[in-house]
Parts: sequence; structure tokens; C-alpha cells
Amino acid sequence: MVDNCWKPHPAFFDLELIRASSVIRILLGVAGIVDSFARFALQGLGTPAPVAPPQHLVVTGLYRYVQNPMYAAVITLVIGQAFLFGNWHLMVYSALFWLAVHVFVVAYEEPVLLRAFGAE
Repeated sequence: MVDNCWKPHPAFFDLELIRASSVIRILLGVAGIVDSFARFALQGLGTPAPVAPPQHLVVTGLYRYVQNPMYAAVITLVIGQAFLFGNWHLMVYSALFWLAVHVFVVAYEEPVLLRAFGAE
């Protein structure tokens, strides 16, 4: 089954335009990840890893518009891969990943950030 994940299938709804748009989605996802990591390091003076968290809250770039641009970028990247390969399993995976991230953010990340950065 794993072998079939990375083999191209027919484009979703037989629309090759969907497959063509995958390149844009993948590039946007990669750019979002790189930008978010750079801002964490350069402005937040830390990393996304709990062992070296940022010292300052980052609110510029994509963080100005999206609360969690790293997660959004990864989901965008996976959806781009799903479009590229015409693979519904990757679409389901992206939906499950989004749900897991949402639960994690609401239950853990938001309370921790509120305690760490308060008014900032």
C-alpha cells in the first residue's frame, strides 16, 4: 500500500489543472516552513523545539495572518502532494493531521503560550 502512495494516480476529478496547481501548493508550503523557521530563529531567538523555545513572541510575516503558519504550511504541502499524485489517502491524512494539530494547539499550545508570553 505504501508503494502506491507515491505513484501517480489519475488527477482528482480527471482535471489536470488540479495536478498543475500542486506545484504552487508545494512551493507555498516550503516557503511558509522556511519563513516561519527563520522568524523563530531570528526574531524569536529560539526554535520550534520545546528544548529551545523562542524567547520572544513572533508576530510578523505569516504570523501576522495565521496563528500557526508552520502547521498550515505542512498541511498545504501535504495537500500539494495529494494533488500531484492524485492520492485520496494523502487528502485524508492532511485532514487527520489538521484535526490532531487543532486539538494539540487548543489543549496544550495556547495555554502554554499564554503563561509564557502573557500580554506580549
